[in-house]
Amino acid sequence: MQDQHEVESQSVVELQPPRRFVVILHNDNYSTWEFVIEVLRRVFHKNENEAVAITHKVHHEGQGRCGVYSHEVAEMKVSQVHAMAKASGFPLKCTLQEA
Repeated sequence: MQDQHEVESQSVVELQPPRRFVVILHNDNYSTWEFVIEVLRRVFHKNENEAVAITHKVHHEGQGRCGVYSHEVAEMKVSQVHAMAKASGFPLKCTLQEA
């Protein structure tokens, strides 16, 4: 059994929620509309309407948010986008930033 002194000397650890990161696609004027939609559907599991809306935002505003993830998942998504773009010959840029 612990005495009161031992209990008082134990530090309380406050857990913080994990940091979240936004994955962003950037307009490049070369990647096709169809390719961007395919990326959004395959990598980010967006339905057709969501993919079209994000692609429209990328095209007209220069960038669009694809989702919010843990750091590890966000990095993986960025890598997947870049691999798909490279394999298809497009310069599609994808980045992450803290939410």
